[in-house]
Amino acid sequence: MSGIPAGRLRHRITIQQLVVEQDSNGAVIETWQIAPGLESLPAEMAPLSTREFIAAQSMQSEVRARIRIRYRDGLSATMRAVHRGRAYEFAGTPFADPDSGLAWLTIPVKEGVPIPDSAMPVATESGGYLFTE
Repeated sequence: MSGIPAGRLRHRITIQQLVVEQDSNGAVIETWQIAPGLESLPAEMAPLSTREFIAAQSMQSEVRARIRIRYRDGLSATMRAVHRGRAYEFAGTPFADPDSGLAWLTIPVKEGVPIPDSAMPVATESGGYLFTE
C-alpha cells in the first residue's frame, strides 16, 4: 500500500464538526466541536493548480484548495478543517486514494476564512472543546 511521504504532511490541521443544540429558551445554537481523535493531524495543504482552478470555475465550484491526510473513518462533507486560525469548509465528501482506498484521503475545501478571536475554545463537561462563532 503506497501512502503519502511523511515530508509532505508538514501542516497540522484540526477537524471540527457542527453541533446544533437548543438552549432552555428553545433558540438554536450552532457550535463547532473538535471531532474525536481528529485534533492536530499531519496534513498536506495545497492550493489548486491553475488547470484545476480553471476547471473548478467553469463548473461554478467554490473549491480553492485540497487537503490530504492519512486515511480516517468518519469524515463527512459537513465538517471543516482549521489551520493557522482559518476555517476551511469541506466542499464535498472526502475521497480515498485510487489504489487501495485506505492509504489517504483528499478533502476539497473552500477558501479559508479567519476564525474570530471570540471563537475561543470552551471546555465541555465531557472533556471536549466547543468553538462558538
